[in-house]
Amino acid sequence: MDETVLGGGNASGRVVKVGHTVRKPWAASTPSVVSYMAALRDAGVDLPAVVGRDERGRLATEYVPGQLAIDRFPLRRDELRRVGAMVRAIHDASTSFRPPADAVWTTAIPAPDGEMVCHNDLAPWNLIVGERWVFIDWDAAAPSTRLWDLAYAAQAFCVNDPGRAPSDAALDLVAFVDGYDADAELRADLPTAMNDRALAMYRLLESSARSGREPWASMFTDDHGRHWQDASAYVGRHRDVWAVALSRA
Repeated sequence: MDETVLGGGNASGRVVKVGHTVRKPWAASTPSVVSYMAALRDAGVDLPAVVGRDERGRLATEYVPGQLAIDRFPLRRDELRRVGAMVRAIHDASTSFRPPADAVWTTAIPAPDGEMVCHNDLAPWNLIVGERWVFIDWDAAAPSTRLWDLAYAAQAFCVNDPGRAPSDAALDLVAFVDGYDADAELRADLPTAMNDRALAMYRLLESSARSGREPWASMFTDDHGRHWQDASAYVGRHRDVWAVALSRA
């Protein structure tokens, strides 16, 4: 059967479409990731169904047709509320997932704690928008915290463009966090957590460029480094704007 190379796959290797499935390399963490995905689907979260392991040893999952959210930016605020609600549903379902003690996880940026397993890359480049709105690329799933995962998602969807007026980005952020239905404590902690999470992404790329660690080293020189440097500076510079907007909401 013909294979079509798909975009992305920066950290997971070559990703291809075969018929109505997506195939990607099987890693040591794949069994743990698959069990997590199955638990979320059982809890009612819509995400790609796992088909199994193909004849070449690759992970095969359902191909979900649609457009990447990053390709239709900026999202409307009602759409951002919808995405925020999706993230909340994933987090709430994740709280009941109990991985086995010997579970294996692969994530590039360690979380400050491990209260539950999280996707760790809930971003517009991993959201399919079509008849279904579905997050894909679950390979980096690993123990994390609700705040750390939410901070990354909120920053990636709402305050990832340093060229935007902070007041406009703040309105997007409020819509996203309202969709998530975050409580007062999460809203208060989010601006600093977004800054810390964006800075952690830049430091991963920058340190990998110095050490030659792939694929992050190549991503750093491929404009990802410049983007995350600018984005982390933008998020940190306007923390007061985000804090005021979220407190008022």
